[in-house]
Amino acid sequence: MYKRPKLYDLSYYKFVGSWAWILHRLSGLALIFYLTLHIWIINTLTKGEEAFDQLMTLLGSPLFKILEVGLWGVILFHAFNGVRIVIVDYYKGSFHHKKWFYGLIAVAFVLWAIGSYLLLSHVQWGR
Repeated sequence: MYKRPKLYDLSYYKFVGSWAWILHRLSGLALIFYLTLHIWIINTLTKGEEAFDQLMTLLGSPLFKILEVGLWGVILFHAFNGVRIVIVDYYKGSFHHKKWFYGLIAVAFVLWAIGSYLLLSHVQWGR
């Protein structure tokens, strides 16, 4: 008997590889958005030093420092998952791709924590 598929079948998304693929694509999109924003910010130099200095004052606020911590995490995730993809594709890492994912993400998390501390250690929180 034919079983009609559900409109949304999330059974595929319970696997580590599926989430790694989705998050890798989303982090790539986030990095494209950041690079576009970065180019736009650098473009304010064409409007003069004063406009650029005002924007840099805004970007030096604690809110943007927290966003930098998020950016640092996105960069690390995308980079280390990219390393995992290369290992899986070229060095027969598909036999242990879950272990590679968890191991490299653990390394990325440790680097994220250290980098976040360094990024936030000099922020003056409303003093």
